[in-house]
Amino acid sequence: MSEPRWKQRYRAPSLTLPRWAPDDPDRLVYVSNLSGSWQVHAWDRAADRHRQVSDHPTGVVAAGLTPDGSRVVWFEDSKGDEVGRWLQQPFEGGEATPLVTDAEPAWSAGLALGPKGRVAVGLASRDGFSVRVGEAGGGSEELYRHDEMVDVGGLSRDGRLLVVHHAEHGDNLHPALRAFDLDSMGAVADLWDGEGFALFVASAGFSPVAGDGRLAVLGDRTGQLRPAIWDPVAGERVDLELDLPGEVDVADWWPDASALLVVHTYMGRDELYRLDLSSGALERLDHPAGSIQRAGVRPDGAVWYRLSSGAAAPEVRAVGTGEAVLRPPGPRAPSGVAYESWTFPNPQGDQVHGFLAVPPGAGPHPTVLIVHGGPHHHDADSWDPEVQAFVDHGYAVGLVNYRGSTGYGKAWQDVLEGDPGRPEIEDVVAGRDDLVARGLADPAQVVIAGASWGGYVTLQAIGTVPEGWRAAMAVVPVADYLSAYADESEALQAFDRSLFGGGPEDKHDLYVERSPITYVDRVATPVLLMVGDNDTRCPLQQVLNYAERLTELGKPFELDRFDAGHGALVVNERIRQMEVLLRFGAAHVPGGAEPEA
Repeated sequence: MSEPRWKQRYRAPSLTLPRWAPDDPDRLVYVSNLSGSWQVHAWDRAADRHRQVSDHPTGVVAAGLTPDGSRVVWFEDSKGDEVGRWLQQPFEGGEATPLVTDAEPAWSAGLALGPKGRVAVGLASRDGFSVRVGEAGGGSEELYRHDEMVDVGGLSRDGRLLVVHHAEHGDNLHPALRAFDLDSMGAVADLWDGEGFALFVASAGFSPVAGDGRLAVLGDRTGQLRPAIWDPVAGERVDLELDLPGEVDVADWWPDASALLVVHTYMGRDELYRLDLSSGALERLDHPAGSIQRAGVRPDGAVWYRLSSGAAAPEVRAVGTGEAVLRPPGPRAPSGVAYESWTFPNPQGDQVHGFLAVPPGAGPHPTVLIVHGGPHHHDADSWDPEVQAFVDHGYAVGLVNYRGSTGYGKAWQDVLEGDPGRPEIEDVVAGRDDLVARGLADPAQVVIAGASWGGYVTLQAIGTVPEGWRAAMAVVPVADYLSAYADESEALQAFDRSLFGGGPEDKHDLYVERSPITYVDRVATPVLLMVGDNDTRCPLQQVLNYAERLTELGKPFELDRFDAGHGALVVNERIRQMEVLLRFGAAHVPGGAEPEA
């Protein structure tokens, strides 16, 4: 007997967009769930040969190749706690050894791989942030250290220039850029747009041409994320004027550096363009509608991209072809319902955007508002087996891109600074009320759910706006902010300091005011808490503190713990967690069906 469609969607083999070695593009690496968990795989395209590289018990997601294709590189931690080290292995197989021999286990703050084995490794620990430079398989020396955030941005094609994001000015949400000459181990240039403005190295990074020190960067000083070309040595910056309504990233360069592959994001959907750097001509590339999770230009000029939509699982394609470039063996994921774009007003009169996934039949339906994490992220028209599992069981699903989300401009994203845990709740509640007013949502059967920051919003909502929720499902949430800050990773502490305007020693009252545990006595709905034992982003103890208070107050709740970190990369565990969510919903929502076995 075959499994139900919702389980098949989780089990269907999937893979990331393969990354290729610039000097040997027939050597590629990708991450796939083919083995039952997300692991690194190497692909010898010339020989049409694939092999699984990693075999980590809780899965691996970060992987790459040295430019010459001789080594596969990946980050391995301890059961999902994100504290670990970069490992390397010969492309053909063999022993896995540390990429840098003298780097202690730490949280990763980026990696750049250069020619002749040159590597730059970003590290975060309780002693702060650092960047070390060395050779693959050998030792390293410290290039940079600071108490505030630093993250490795990229190495030039010749390995001489390294660019990092940093927050020496004290604002970890709006980094600046610094370029170093690794031959002299000294800084050569800085780029900063001033207080409150951010600069990032674009996905494309440096020009692919050796000796060309230009790189693609992104800035938000116009109010939208826009690209520029920066030459640190020449001290030149050229802002690229693009007549597009949304935000823009640069995915890659054309091999001769004559053009850029641009990703345009608008209202939760993506488009690919070719931008000619000489003429400024912008050409829309032909591809189906949806969301693009990475794209790149092959040495022969072919554009590969990973595309999905709410209705269709991810697939690796090439522009101009209808078939997948690479499809893992096994059954494809059953399709889902298509997403509908959705807008509604919030109390400030802003138009909030999101998506709806609705089951067949007339409403009103039991409804789940799934709140995305981040908060600097957004829900897109992209594949999500969780959304489709709820729809399969009779729920309508609403996805709200609340204030704080990316993709809707700088003002929308930055509104949470100094005011977290309030605008998001206002927007999610407004979304709930809009769905009820439309007759789509049954007002007596509305569930709020979310993971990470979405879990935080879930708990903050049921504490500060306790009416109108039938049940709440908070997955790896922030539940007790003071306790969470004390235990979370160095990067998350830096993030919180900038979001709140200081640490708990400076903004104690704000941390307490915006902490879900402060309002736990007001909770009037059953709560599901799900947390990873090894999570260093939303740590275990602070969730246990919240559960203890629920127990003391006699509030109905369930606590589910799993042996991993901030989420699951093992297919069976993801299915188990979805079953927990569906069973909890069925127990408390009259219209919610028991999970199909």
